[in-house]
Amino acid sequence: MSPEHAETIALQALGWLVGNDDLCPTFLGATGSSVDDLRARATDPAFQASVLEFITMDDAWVMAFCDTVNIPYDQPLMARYALPGAEAVHWT
Repeated sequence: MSPEHAETIALQALGWLVGNDDLCPTFLGATGSSVDDLRARATDPAFQASVLEFITMDDAWVMAFCDTVNIPYDQPLMARYALPGAEAVHWT
């Protein structure tokens, strides 16, 4: 997956997250972000990666997001790996 395509998926994920009244506050609390951060950092690939990392923590969230934007369920994680910081992921 190209970084550009990954950023597109991340922006879709951010839009989906912001529209989710139940989950958005959880994301804000977990990341320490504010609503202003969502606007200011929306195009920052590192911030986009944090959105994808959050969504991919729960299969139900992945499925709900993917169903909303009509993409395969593996795309959010693939997009996450195409953005900065994935090289530091260790599965131990």
